[in-house]
Amino acid sequence: MIPGLGTAINVLAIVLGTVIGKIGGNRIPERTRTLITDVLGAITLISAAAAIREIWNPELTESTIQGGSILIVLVSLIVGALLGSVLDIDNRLVNLGENLKKRFGSNDNSFVEGFVTASLIFVIGPLAILGSISDGMGNGIEQLLLKSTLDFFASIAFSAALGIGVLLSILPVGIYQGIWTAIGFSLGGVLSNAQTAALTAVGGVLLLGIGFKLLNIKNMPVGNLLPALAFAPIRSEEHTSELQSPYVISYAVFCLKKK
Repeated sequence: MIPGLGTAINVLAIVLGTVIGKIGGNRIPERTRTLITDVLGAITLISAAAAIREIWNPELTESTIQGGSILIVLVSLIVGALLGSVLDIDNRLVNLGENLKKRFGSNDNSFVEGFVTASLIFVIGPLAILGSISDGMGNGIEQLLLKSTLDFFASIAFSAALGIGVLLSILPVGIYQGIWTAIGFSLGGVLSNAQTAALTAVGGVLLLGIGFKLLNIKNMPVGNLLPALAFAPIRSEEHTSELQSPYVISYAVFCLKKK
């Protein structure tokens, strides 16, 4: 199977969903679009809660010290926030949205919001990473097919509420998943269940921020937290009889506790 096929299908699903949502969205009153945005925010919070539950995943909790799973998520988010703030990822996404809006001559007031929100939604989560790695390794595209289905329906709702900016989320999605596909192709390894749980939990916190933003509760710069997804499943080369942890962070916490 051709590496990258899964991402190509994912991109196509977003395009089709956006077109359908935009056509139908033009016939929906503004107050109804606002309500749809609120519904999307509420559903995003539910998805976040489901993902955050992975903090108590047995394989994750058993691979580290008591309470270590929460510390893994906490430290991953802090380190990710520091790096993301230095790189100014959130503002870069916004600026990219503004430039795309000018380039395409769009008068849609929610163009940038649609682009940024959809981009973050579509790249956050384990399916984007695990599916892309599996695709790169040649192990199948089933996970990305599932993600494509979810993104298809999400893009319909988002484009109906936030406009055509959702369509251009295919750019960061294609680049992001393409990078992970290349990593899978070159490394030939997959994440353990414990690592996947940590990744999912961190993604849940990011989804929480998006949900708050959609509901106008808190405008959190979620883009600056994206690097946390890379730090959560970092594998440790150290193994002891007391701690068989695949995480650098949990091993460091263990050492601090011993001191």
